[in-house]
Amino acid sequence: MNYNKIVGSDTRLEQAVSRLNEVRYEIAKVIVGQQDVVESVLICLVAAGHVLLEGVPGLGKTTLLRTMARALQLKYSRIQFTPDLMPADIVGSMIIETNERGSKSLRFQPGPIFAHLVLADEINRATPKTQSALLEAMQERTVTSGNNTHELEAPFLVMATQNPIEMEGTYPLPEAQLDRFLMKVLVRYPSRDELNRIVERTIQAQEEQVRPVLDRDAILEVRSVCRDVLVAPHVQELAIQLVMATQPEQAEAHELSKKYIRYGSSPRGAQALVECGRVRALMRGRYHLSVEDVEAVAPSVLRHRIILNFDGHAEGQTPDSILSTIIRGVTSVASTA
Repeated sequence: MNYNKIVGSDTRLEQAVSRLNEVRYEIAKVIVGQQDVVESVLICLVAAGHVLLEGVPGLGKTTLLRTMARALQLKYSRIQFTPDLMPADIVGSMIIETNERGSKSLRFQPGPIFAHLVLADEINRATPKTQSALLEAMQERTVTSGNNTHELEAPFLVMATQNPIEMEGTYPLPEAQLDRFLMKVLVRYPSRDELNRIVERTIQAQEEQVRPVLDRDAILEVRSVCRDVLVAPHVQELAIQLVMATQPEQAEAHELSKKYIRYGSSPRGAQALVECGRVRALMRGRYHLSVEDVEAVAPSVLRHRIILNFDGHAEGQTPDSILSTIIRGVTSVASTA
């Protein structure tokens, strides 16, 4: 056994955990509570995925990403989605330039998607055509304009916010785009104590200053450490079983899936369970993925990947109500196996 390698790995693990804790401390200077939301966004950043936050206006969704950009020293851009927003307003467009000799040429003008942290604010207020302009950037990390393909620099995170679907003037996100989000996180109202602290900070004489604690290279280093987190066969099997339990046509499907789900999770769901779980394990100072990690991230990873049928809607079911039963059933069987 290579002792030096083990010591080096432990040191890298401790440094990664320490760095992520520093980021959370800086964010907490501005964001009161919402620890689960902050952790989920950090998980998506380290796991090289994207996150969708759903909640009513005024819960600090926009402030969170702006604060994170300061703490991580990353390029940040904000896109306000509106019904008249066009795809070129997001990815950029070709413009005509005239030089001093009068000759004209075409040049690509990059759009706001060319940043490390991109806030797609109120994404469900734009038309489906404009929403789909994000698909290539989110999945391939590239933008194609004409015959040229432009690479997006890592790390690249899209944090989209949306109002609840039933609110006026919104368009449901296409299923293909929903599947490209690693997590969908529900932002809740603050508790009484948290609301009191928010008001106290509002009336303070000075605003808290966020200190930059990480940079791009440090984030990429944390990502490389995360790849060393081990996944035991039984934990991998649990992630696969959870996804297959949501697919009504499978023999392993849960009874609620057969009754209420029209389409279950895609294979991306199983990948996301493992990737998000590994980052969560790393945040807790472990080099191995546990059943608890998969169980903890499962609601956020799977809730936007299942589509209910008519009976599910008619009987007042929600993805979360169904998933809670499925997750509990699958994990209890795994723990007794």
